[in-house]
Amino acid sequence: MELKIWGGAGEHGRSCYVLTGEQHRIMLDCGVKKEGTGQYPLLDVNLIPELTAVFLSHAHEDHSMALPLLYKHGYEGEIWTTRPTVSQLELYFANWGKYVAGRNGELPYEPEDISALRFRILEEEASAGQWLKLDDGLTLQWGRSGHMLGSVWFRFQMEGQQLFFSGDFSRESALLAADAPGKPLSESPTVPNSSISATALSIMDNAYGMDEESQEQKLHALQQFMLEVLGRGGHVLLPVPAFGRGQELLVWALSTFPNQPILLERAIYEGLCQMAEWEAWLRPGSLHSIEGAMKTLHVHVPGSQEERLHLLEGEEPFIIFTTDGMMESPRARWYAERLSFSSNHAIVITGHASEGTFARRLLRGETEETYCETVQMGYKIHQGLDDVRYMLHEVPSRHTVLVHAPKPETNRVIVCLAGEGYLGLHSLQPGSILQI
Repeated sequence: MELKIWGGAGEHGRSCYVLTGEQHRIMLDCGVKKEGTGQYPLLDVNLIPELTAVFLSHAHEDHSMALPLLYKHGYEGEIWTTRPTVSQLELYFANWGKYVAGRNGELPYEPEDISALRFRILEEEASAGQWLKLDDGLTLQWGRSGHMLGSVWFRFQMEGQQLFFSGDFSRESALLAADAPGKPLSESPTVPNSSISATALSIMDNAYGMDEESQEQKLHALQQFMLEVLGRGGHVLLPVPAFGRGQELLVWALSTFPNQPILLERAIYEGLCQMAEWEAWLRPGSLHSIEGAMKTLHVHVPGSQEERLHLLEGEEPFIIFTTDGMMESPRARWYAERLSFSSNHAIVITGHASEGTFARRLLRGETEETYCETVQMGYKIHQGLDDVRYMLHEVPSRHTVLVHAPKPETNRVIVCLAGEGYLGLHSLQPGSILQI
């Protein structure tokens, strides 16, 4: 058996991993990289029609937006994922199309390739933690990963080998539940306890590399910065994805800054409403917090450009939540332009900013116009060094491939962990092949 890296290791974006054995060939994610007009996985078009199954961990574009290429190149099977993930994909495809067109690029697939996507819903086939036999020599287990609504990790029994894929993983979400991977069930109706003794391969999220800060530490720093900006009468702009950390930061802001006016773009509000509809994916008590956020009088959801202008030109400073964490969309750039009128305002980038994006250029001061203060202060939705240590104890493996960070950063993590006695760690890159 071997692991082919078609994207995602040694870089941030285009997650795509293929495991090939004698009988089965499976793909884990098929995403894009938000640089230039978009970078796509290093697909071997001859192998695509031979794939047994494809598994999608969640809806974010760096894990999903290249899926139509599989059907364009002859894949006739299904994509195993969750119902919330399927419900979010339409918006992600629309936004990815706008991103590519805005860069004068062209999508490498047609609308009919998107329409060809066929899904099997994990939670309708088996509950989290249960084993599900997909075929002779291929059995699956899944769990909630706490990264975004509908996000999951996978464990496989494939041709006598046990394999684990964390997807994007976070134990520190304020709203979303995460199922600890731990050790697999020792007995199951479809998986005898004598079949596997150890995990052969783990593909493990380490997007934050050497970072060991907790969510509490990150939020404390963010709170202090926002208090300073609001105290001087400035607006604080938080560009965030339509689904994910935006809803979490909104609920946090409402509890941290009581009575503080908040301007919330409708797509993020709709994401909050969607979370309320999927209580099975939430932490206990989260539904109450979400419903409270939906009803608060301090949250303003503008219905027009005139309403946005009216709110921003008032006397009170606002916390502003808009979509597109990398600020490539016209709406995000419009907000940045409005806030450039005064140095009192600030823009806070709470996630990754890809090379060449407007968010990255703002952070580096490379824009032609002068904008207000722009800082990067992360909200934790991935794993850092200490999280990886914990998961290595939960899922001890002969081979562990750390992914989702630039290769030099992954190299530093592996040197650090090797010095602590952790073995079998790999820092790979697109095009690499690992024999299992």
